[in-house]
Order: sequence, then C-alpha cells, then structure tokens
Amino acid sequence: MKKVVLFLCFIVLCAGSAWAKEQCFIAKENSKILQSEGDCTVPYTPESTFKIALSLIGFDSGILKDETHPSWSLPTGTDHYISVCKGDHNPKTWLRDSCLWYSRILTTKLGSEKFQDYVTKFAYGNMDVSGDKGQNNGLTHAWILSSSLKISPEEQTIFLQKLVDHKLPVSKASYDKTKKIMFIQELSGGWKLYGKTGNGLLRDKDDNKTDLQHGWFVGYIEKGNRKIVFASHITDDEKQNIFASFRARNEALNKLWYLINELEK
Repeated sequence: MKKVVLFLCFIVLCAGSAWAKEQCFIAKENSKILQSEGDCTVPYTPESTFKIALSLIGFDSGILKDETHPSWSLPTGTDHYISVCKGDHNPKTWLRDSCLWYSRILTTKLGSEKFQDYVTKFAYGNMDVSGDKGQNNGLTHAWILSSSLKISPEEQTIFLQKLVDHKLPVSKASYDKTKKIMFIQELSGGWKLYGKTGNGLLRDKDDNKTDLQHGWFVGYIEKGNRKIVFASHITDDEKQNIFASFRARNEALNKLWYLINELEK
C-alpha cells in the first residue's frame, strides 16, 4: 500500500506543474542520459540536498558514527519552524526530517578549513562556501536560501554518479552509512529509492530574497547492480503554499515510475 500511495501522490500535487516557472528532470545510468527535460544546466543553491554531501563528510571525518550516533539536542534558543526538528536527532532522523540545526552543528565541529577542503575535493558545484556576501557565515549558511554554494541539476547527477561509483575521496564505511540513511523505500519491480529533497527561496536580480520558492529532489534508484541517478528541480514564478520540494519530488516519482516500467519491459 505504501508503494501505491507514494507513486500516486503526484496526482494530488500535479497541478503544481502549472505554478512552476522552470522545471528540470534528468536521469542517468553510468553517466549516460536516459531522460532529460527542461534546462538542467542552471545552478541553484542545493538547500537540504547538500545533506547527502554532509553525510559523507560527517562519517568520513568521524564526527558522525552510525545511523543513530551521535544524538544531538536542539540548541537552546533556536527557533525552528519545523516542529518535528525540535527534539533530539541522530544521523538517520536528521536526513529524514531535514533538520538544519543538526547540519550546522556538524559543519561547526568540522571547521571552515576542512569544510572547504571536502567541498573542493568533491568538486561540488561551484565549490563556493563563503556564505552570504559580507556576512562571514559560510560554515552555517553557504548551502541554503540562495547563498554562495550553487549546483545545477546536471552537476547533481555528476556528484551522485561519483557517490554510487565510490569515486569520492571518502572511506567505504562513509558510503555504506550514507546509503543507509538515504534509503526511502522500495519501489515497483524490486527497485529501491534513495534520495533527499531540498527547498528554499529565490533572490531577485538585485540579490534580495523573495518569497518565491525553488525545490529539489535528487538521488538514485537501485536494483541489483543497476543504479540510476536523477535530479528534479522546480522554480516558482508566483508564491505558493505547497513546498516546491514536495512538487519536485512528486514530479520525479511520476517520471521514475514510467522509467522503471520502460526498463522492466
């Protein structure tokens, strides 16, 4: 039943396509494009999809131990708009519930020099973790709310291909532990879904923040030795109440459903 709900939920939000100014979906297998729609070359802030990279960094550096350790508490005085993030969290729930404060504790423990070093070695997007202009906040803000770090959907798939091929400069254990917390659920035909959403606000031509959203869903599907990486991205041209990341996810699930059916023929 859970599989059916996940694959049919796009019906509820399919109207979201009409709200989007720009959409992109790209899927690859072994770096070969299987499907590409829209302009997937435009870079955006990765938002919470950067937690995939942060997971690898956290496990490789030893700050993160396994799925359930360390467990950290919401810092005193932190006002978080997502209620599910107000309790204690571990690596698994951090990724599942997308808790920004956990990411910030991780990067603060890592330090600016090591943070930049990992992002550079990963060749992640434009590799700019300086943060908001003149704010010196890269360690806690670079990847969110249209700050300095940018990556295109195409570049997301390049990074994800390195992830599934174990071509990044991290330990095997880091890959294995990251894969565990990225798992979402089984899909039809025995495929398994791994991924992460991300949502943020766009800036205007004068670099001022707006109330227009952009949203991501990136990851890969796996069956046996086959791994297909994908990235879905949406930008809005008018204010919406439903997260753009939810709409990007459902657009991706719809396209993956059809792609799996083609692969299974």
